[in-house]
Amino acid sequence: MWFQTVRTETAPRVLRDTPIRVKARRLWATTREVFSRGSTAFGATLIAAMLTMAIFAPLIVDENPRGAYQMPRDLTAVAVPPGTEGHPLGTTRLGGDVLYGIVWGARLSLQLSLYVVAGAVLMGLIVGCTAGIVGGKVDAFLMRTVDVFLSIPTLVFPLAIAAILGPSFVNIVVALAAIMWARYARIIRSQILQVREEDYVDAARTIGDSKFGIIRKDILPNSLTPVAVQATLDMGHAVLLGATLAFIGLAVAGQAEWGTLVSEGQADIIAGRWWTSAFPGLMVFLWALSFNLVGDGLRDVLDPRTEGR
Repeated sequence: MWFQTVRTETAPRVLRDTPIRVKARRLWATTREVFSRGSTAFGATLIAAMLTMAIFAPLIVDENPRGAYQMPRDLTAVAVPPGTEGHPLGTTRLGGDVLYGIVWGARLSLQLSLYVVAGAVLMGLIVGCTAGIVGGKVDAFLMRTVDVFLSIPTLVFPLAIAAILGPSFVNIVVALAAIMWARYARIIRSQILQVREEDYVDAARTIGDSKFGIIRKDILPNSLTPVAVQATLDMGHAVLLGATLAFIGLAVAGQAEWGTLVSEGQADIIAGRWWTSAFPGLMVFLWALSFNLVGDGLRDVLDPRTEGR
């Protein structure tokens, strides 16, 4: 009877503990731990609000028929203050609606950060994995190349590329991804060198797993945690750098972009028209702040050694 009772109680639990369910429980536990922190939860709330605004931009402000990311101009309401009928956040000195620039600029910022981070991560993974796995002269050559890119000031290289290629959204993405990939290459290489010495990798070699199978199943998946943390931080950093390039005139003229609006409004501050640059500047600040808060929370949970620093 005791044996039958044990079987009756434990059999359902064994059936429940499939690998997928175990991974799902671990992911849920990690997610709860990350967002149990006040600062991380605040950052996630900000991100959710801004993503909602970006996704549902056409429902908030009607799309400009001349182009979704082109600022509509109302020459009958030039430099009007916030609260004006039809222009809740006011207009620029060129008649551009600030609310339109904020809402559609959020969608443009989301695209910018996704494209830049995806491109930088992809190139960094290719270079870093090649260096860490192949080693030898290939590793030395690739890492010296990475050192060259890391030695260049963050803003100088994108500024040069964007200035040479000309003002456009695509050129800004290329310029930012070209300077960000090196840090991912360095991160993934160092992780691979560390993970490949672990006992479970030696065990996989012992039982006869192929080199490709060990890399795919054991080394690479366990090397991506720092990459995910850095990518989260760079989602905010990319928009900050993009706004900087737009501020100095390397974005398309008249584009609904936060940095462009700040640039247009810098001369208006002296005249007392603070809203032109204040609202988009606040959005850039909140975007960068929110992703930094979430990134710090992820880093503290996934790498406890950094907690409290």
